[in-house]
Parts: sequence; C-alpha cells; structure tokens
Amino acid sequence: MTEKPRRLADVQADIIKPFNQTEAKAALSALKDMAAGEPAIAAMLADGGALRDFLVAALSLSPYLKDIAVLRPALLAAAITQPLEELLSAALAQARDCWRGRDDGTIPSEAEVMVALRCAKREVSFLLALGDLGLLFHARETTGWLSGLADAAVAAAIDHLLLSAHGSGKLRLADPARPSHGSGLIVLGMGKLGAHELNYSSDIDIVVFFDPDAGILPDPFEATEVYGRMMRRLIRILQERTGDGYVFRTDLRLRPDPGSTALAVPVDAALIYYEGRGQNWERAAYIKARPMAGDLAAGAGFLRDMVPFVFRKYLDYAAIADIHSIKRQIHAHKGHGAIAVKGHDVKLGRGGIREIEFFAQTQQLIAGGRMPALRERRTEDALKALAAANWITPDIAAAMTDGYWFLRNVEHRIQMVRDEQSHRLPETESELKRIALMLGFADTAGFAQRLEGVLRMVERRYAKLFEQEAKLSGSDGNLVFTGQSDDPETLKTLSKLGFARPEDMSRVIRTWHYGRYRATQSVEARERLTELMPDLLAAFGDSKRADDALLRFDGFLKALPAGIQLFSLLGNNPGLLSLVVTIMSAAPRLAAIVAARPHVFDGMLDPGLMAEIPTRDYLAERLSSFVGAARHYEEVLDRLRIFASEQRFLIGIRLLTGAITGVQAGRAFTDLADLIIEQALGAVMDEMRQAHGDYPGGRVAVMGMGKLGSFELTAGSDVDLILLYDYPQDVLESDGAKPLDAVRYFTRVTQRLIAALSAPTAEGIIFEVDLRLRPSGNKGPVASRISAFRKYQQEEAWTWEHMALTRARLICGDDSLIAEVETVIEEVLSAPRDWAKIAADVAEMRALIDKEKPPKDSWDLKLIPGGLIDIEFLAQYLQLMRPDTGAVQPVDRTGTAAALAQASGDLLSADDRDTCLAALTLYTELSQIIRLCVEGRFEPKDAPAGLIERLCAGADAPSLKLIEADLKRLSKSVRSIFLTAVSPRRAASGG
Repeated sequence: MTEKPRRLADVQADIIKPFNQTEAKAALSALKDMAAGEPAIAAMLADGGALRDFLVAALSLSPYLKDIAVLRPALLAAAITQPLEELLSAALAQARDCWRGRDDGTIPSEAEVMVALRCAKREVSFLLALGDLGLLFHARETTGWLSGLADAAVAAAIDHLLLSAHGSGKLRLADPARPSHGSGLIVLGMGKLGAHELNYSSDIDIVVFFDPDAGILPDPFEATEVYGRMMRRLIRILQERTGDGYVFRTDLRLRPDPGSTALAVPVDAALIYYEGRGQNWERAAYIKARPMAGDLAAGAGFLRDMVPFVFRKYLDYAAIADIHSIKRQIHAHKGHGAIAVKGHDVKLGRGGIREIEFFAQTQQLIAGGRMPALRERRTEDALKALAAANWITPDIAAAMTDGYWFLRNVEHRIQMVRDEQSHRLPETESELKRIALMLGFADTAGFAQRLEGVLRMVERRYAKLFEQEAKLSGSDGNLVFTGQSDDPETLKTLSKLGFARPEDMSRVIRTWHYGRYRATQSVEARERLTELMPDLLAAFGDSKRADDALLRFDGFLKALPAGIQLFSLLGNNPGLLSLVVTIMSAAPRLAAIVAARPHVFDGMLDPGLMAEIPTRDYLAERLSSFVGAARHYEEVLDRLRIFASEQRFLIGIRLLTGAITGVQAGRAFTDLADLIIEQALGAVMDEMRQAHGDYPGGRVAVMGMGKLGSFELTAGSDVDLILLYDYPQDVLESDGAKPLDAVRYFTRVTQRLIAALSAPTAEGIIFEVDLRLRPSGNKGPVASRISAFRKYQQEEAWTWEHMALTRARLICGDDSLIAEVETVIEEVLSAPRDWAKIAADVAEMRALIDKEKPPKDSWDLKLIPGGLIDIEFLAQYLQLMRPDTGAVQPVDRTGTAAALAQASGDLLSADDRDTCLAALTLYTELSQIIRLCVEGRFEPKDAPAGLIERLCAGADAPSLKLIEADLKRLSKSVRSIFLTAVSPRRAASGG
C-alpha cells in the first residue's frame, strides 16, 4: 500500500507557536509581501487556516527559513501546493545530474556545478525544515533526505572532476558518460553520513582512496598528485561560501594518518596502515562507513577487505576501555560536567547523542566479528540488532532509540534557527524558549524536564556498560609463583598475557621470588616486586615478544646490586615502567648494556630526561660537575668512561622513545664525543707534563674525521682522529725530568690519548679509535706535524683523502694551531682541480667498494647502491668540484646535509638535491635506530616487534614493507643522481 504523500496543507493547528508577537508580525508581513507575486501564497493567507498559522510560527522561529522564503517565494509556493517528497526528489535529481553535458554537447563549468548544488541544498533545507517542524517527517526521514543530498552532491562533484580531468588529458576514463564507473576512485561516507543520519547543518566526513592500477591514469606514479589536486577542488566545490551559500563543510581527517598523508590515499597503503597501525576508534568509525560516490563497486570491495580489521574474530572486550577513553577525552577537552539544560551540548555532552552511538558501537566492536547481524550502520538498527542478539533488553533498545531521536530533533532545531553547525543549547531563557517552541513544547519548563529525563537515562545506561570495563579488559587470572611447581592457572594467565613459553617464564619469575639475586634478597624488595608483577607482566605481554623482553629484564635484575629503590620507583611511575619494557622489548643492544652496567639506569631516574634535548651546553655542564671532583689521572678517565656510557645510553633512550630524531641523536652523540675527547686530551697533557715536562712552545690539535667530523655519529660508532702538533724549531726537547724530543713527545701524547679513549677497563671503553685517515694511513706516524700535514695534503694526498678532508673538523687543542689547520684545509679544498679526473676517481672508488664490499642485504643502508656511501661521496665530490676563483674559499664542513643543501645548482638540481636530502634523512633515522638497538646486521624476520614499531614510527610508515618500498625507490633515485653527477661528460662540462 502506497503511503499518502506529505503536504504542508496537512499540518495540524497549533503544532508550533510563534517566537513572540513582534516576530510573528514580521513573518506575516513577509508572507504578505510574497503573496503579491505568488497566487498560492495569497490563497493560503486568505484561507487563514492552520497552514497560515504554522508558516507564521515557523518563519518567526527560524530567521534562516524566513530569509530563504523572502529570497525564493516560488519555493514556498511550491511547498504549499505540491507533495514535499516530489519536490525533494526533484532537488536531489537536479543535484546529482548537474555535471552532465547539455544537448549541444557542452559541459557545465565548475562555477555552474557549484551554483546548481547550492540551489539544491537551499531547496532541500527549506522543504525539510518545514516538513520536520510540521511533524510530517520523522527525524529518521529528515536525516535520510539530508544524507541523500550529500550523496548526490559529492557524487556529482566527483563525476564533474573526473570528466574535467579526462578532458584535460590527466585521466583516460573508460566511459565519459559514467565517469566514476571503473575509475578506482573510492569515496566513503563516514560517521552520520555513512549511516544516513546526517544532521540539519552537518559537515560531512568522507575518506577518499584510489587504485593507481585501475587503468585510467596515463602515469600511475602521478596518482597522488592528480587525486590530491582533485580533492582540493572537491572541497572548494562543496564548502566555499559564495553568493548562493555553500553545500556542505567537508572533512577528510578520518583518512589514515591525516597529518602526513595526502587527501586521497592509495588503497594498498590504506589497507597496510589499518592492518598494522589501525586504532579502535578507527574501527568504530568504519562501522558506519559506506561507498557513497565514485567507484561504488570498488568501494564495496574495499569495505569487504576492511571487515577483518573492523570486526575481530574473537570477542573483543579490550575495545571497551579504548572507546571509553575516547569519551573521557571528549569530556576533558570540551569541559563537560554535570547535566544541565542551558548550554548543554546534546551531541558530546553527558547523556548526549555520542554516548548512545558509543553504547551501540562498542558492543558492535566486541561481538560483531562473531555475529554479522550486529554490523548495522544506523544507530537505531544497531540497537535493534543488539536487542535481537540478547546483548541488551528490548526495553533498553527502545528507550535508547527514543532518546536518540528526541536528541536528534533537539539538535535539528538548534541548527535550523540560523543554519549553524552547533549542538549546544542556548544559554539564555529567551533563546532556549525558541528551541522549546520549535519542538512543540508550551514552555521551557516542559522541555527541560523531558530533556533532563532523556539525558539521565542515556548517561545511566552508558555508565552501566562501562562499569564492566576493568573486569572485562583485565586478566583477572592467577599470578602465583610460590612453591616448586607451576600453578596451572598462572600458566594460563601468562599465556593469555602473550608469553609463548609460560612454563619457562614461570620458572624465571620464581627465581626472582626466591631471592636468588641480590636485587631480590630483601623481603621488602620481593614485596614491592610482587605488587609490581601484574603491571610488569602485562607490559611485557603488550611488547609482542614477551618472552625475549622478560629474559632481558631477568639479565638486568641479575646484575642489579639492589632492587628496592627500582621496584618502588617503577611501581609509582608507569612511564618509567613503560620505558624499561620498551628497552627490553625493542633494543637488545641497550638491554645488554643495562644488564652489564646497571649504573647507566641511574640517569633514567631524572624526571626531566625526556624534556631535555641533549645539547652541547647541557652535556658540558653535567660533564664538568661529574669529572670536576676527580683527583688523579685514572679517576678522571674512569669518570669519563662512566659519563660517556651513561649519556650515550640516555641519548639512545631519547631516540628509542622518539623524543629526538636520528639527526638530533647524531649531533648529540657527536657533541658528547667532542667533550669527552677534549677532557681526555686535557688529562693526557697533564699526565705528560708530570712525567716528561712541558714542551716549550709546543701546540696540539685534535681533528675529527668521518662521522665524527660531520656530526653523524651513531650509538655504535668508532671515532676517526688525527692528532696534529707543532713546536719551535729551536726547542729540541721537553723540559721535564725525563725529557723527550718532539716526535717522541707528541707520539706519546697520541698513544696515551688513544689508550685513554679505547683501552678496556672495569668501566669499559669510551670509544674505539681509528687513525687510518691520518697522512699515509697506517704507514705514517700516529701524530703529524702541521708542516708535514700541509705538504702531504698539497702534494701527495689522493682524491679520496681530499674527499675525507671535506668532513674534517677541529675538536680541541691550541687555538692558534686550530686556526692554522683550518687555513691549510681551506687552501687544499680551494685548490684548482682536474674535474674530469676527480669524477673518474670518485666513480672508480665507488665501483671498487661495490666489488670488494658488496651490501649484505637491502638493509645495509651504508653500502647498498644509492645508500649512505653514495650520498656521502656525492656531497664530498660536490665540495671538491667548485669553481676556481683563485682565492681561498671557506667550506661548510658541518655535515653531509649542509654540503648537499649548499651545492651549486649547476652541479645538482633542486629536485635531485631534495631527493638526496630525503634519502639521507630516512637513512639516518633508520641507521641511528638500528645501530642503537641491535649489534651487527638487522634481520627483519628476527627483529623484536618493538624495534619494528620504532622503525615504522621513525620512518612515518605503517609497516616495514612500505619502508622497504621507500628505501628501494629512494636508493634507485640516489644511485642514478650519483652516476649522472660523476659521469665524465658531466664533469668535463663543469656540471
């Protein structure tokens, strides 16, 4: 049986009352003015019945509706004389087809599409508001029509943009008459739009994906740029305010990682992101998602692929805590306190629309994987499905549904007043009365009573669901480690927590409780450890490699001299506990350092650790206070070793937790090395003076080479040093009790400095020291006089030695000698060169490395073709390939990135420079993390899960697979840039 068409003529008397007499008179006057040109309006006024009273009340209550009626009297006349559904359907059809070509073959312009969509929006808003206020439409119908308008508008805009791109040659559509068909461009409606529940003045949440292999892109590599530009135009078409108004405010922030992704995301990248990094709130968002524009078939396929992410195979009680935390964040951000009427936010406030949605969505997430019937988009349908599945009672479903639609009606009235995207009730009695009257209440008291009843009912039901949060999301299992044998229930608990070998782990933990380690010998320490155990084991379980993490922690405990302070600290500081677990689960190398030298942990007790960037001044201040109390040479060196190991560890912790980047870590490791070397040199010189006296007029300078010179040290780097000296010709020996000539004196200084830095002691070593970059390499003396250094660099040095010199940096020593060495370096690097020979030498050296030291695998970021060596060689080569000006030119030797950034545009284009810098940044970030966390090669299949997560965070990628794809792409580009730069033809032409 066909439902009777809804007409305004059918409204009943006294449904709503005018706002006040003044507004009523103004509304009636406006209607009379309109009647002059519209007979239907004149006839309605002459009739003087319920319809006239209704329209006077409606236009007095909503300035927005009154403005539309005055602007478009014909629209009001049509609303009076024709069924509302017919008018609404026609408006939606007008919107959906506005992109289509005309009979003469011309295609509407973007401006014409924008006008058509805005006219349709105005008509639908006006007609729906009258039908809604007249109780001709239920709120579910109102939201359905509004969602239909959004569908039509977005679909039309997408078709227009695709057709426009086809016309300009950016795309090749399979069928221009159906632009979206087979395009691979997916537009999903999210939130209320996805559920056909759009509110009256809503913005719309959409997510856009594309398949670069759909066959419509001439060059799939341009997909992100083409679709990104298209989405910016889409936003402009829909939300730019013109003389005709706007269509919908458009929000694309529900896409994966919106802070770092383009407005349109490749399908494969999106699926990888959701599989690896998707959050519970994103799962909740996708419950309502539906294809609403673009390639609908591809959209349906994408959502099918998303089902395992949204709806887990097992009952997912853990989602309760996560969803509830989102609600708590909303309250904290919006400042919602007790339920009130004036000023209450009916969407986000307590007892509001969001709590009803979360009430349904949380239970859908928990059980939707096992019960497909619960996977409903609409809130009302979800509540019915939950009742049918006995998750809630029918009475609760009915009460929550009634409350939902009542609050949606309130929300619509708030927005109908002035077409504002607001969900907050007015603060004043007068404006609150306007809302009450629009809802059919006689006064605010009746409205307030009904509203408070609904809000309190919703709040009570919502709170009751989340009362189970702790019970359902916790383990609630045995953790008993007494006696000689395993407790069966404890093994089950350990298994549930994520331990693969619960029997072995139980045996290890019993060792702690038996007091077999110094750290757990005291009763108080064991009591603190017992209190800490549930949180500790849960944290290890969350690390994904729980067994490995716990065993590393066991090694740490075994080496601790005492445990009471640590266990108390961890029990009162969840952040520190998390940090310890991160180390044990992500960084085997750091965990080994902690186990071998527990004192490095002392620095983690500093509450300001993560807030402080380890600058040179920060490190210098702490080094000075730590070493200052040492009284003799060996004590100074021991303190230097302790300080170096602790600060390297703390810099590593900052890097591991993301508090600093790989570049910042490289700078911090280098600043630390500089300060340690300077202190060690001072201690060595003091010791030399005591044994052999001073060398009158003698001067010393220490030069850092390689990564030390370029501020790029890693956690595991050795240091490349050259010690330079000078002395007056007329001074033959030192003036001490055991005098030495100059060569032996300064050779002894160098040997002692090397020993101070690298000799193993009970406190370990500071650095491995490499002297192979000194003149003549291992065949030359360990210390070089400045004159010999100058002569060698100017007359004998090979190209690779001059390349190395571009990274040379004076670290410490006599200021006057430092200045002289700087001058020598500038002279050498400014000397005229045979550019073709330099290019050939660089190419030959790189080829030799490729042959003799091939990369071990694709993660050998230093040696892979297009890896760090290519970038470093390129930077050094560019610093040598400078125009001959006949004058000494300063060279920026502050690092590889600086060298690339300052390269001449004739030698390196801006695009190539940006590619190399992007590769260098990624390589640096990954290398720093890997060198920090593991010894030797990085094996992805054996790597701790925490390390994989840290690498993904450092590279801002959802998975290791995408990182590897980025590495492949960048290394290929870098290798091409390098080979082009050192090609004989390029070099012969001077770039």
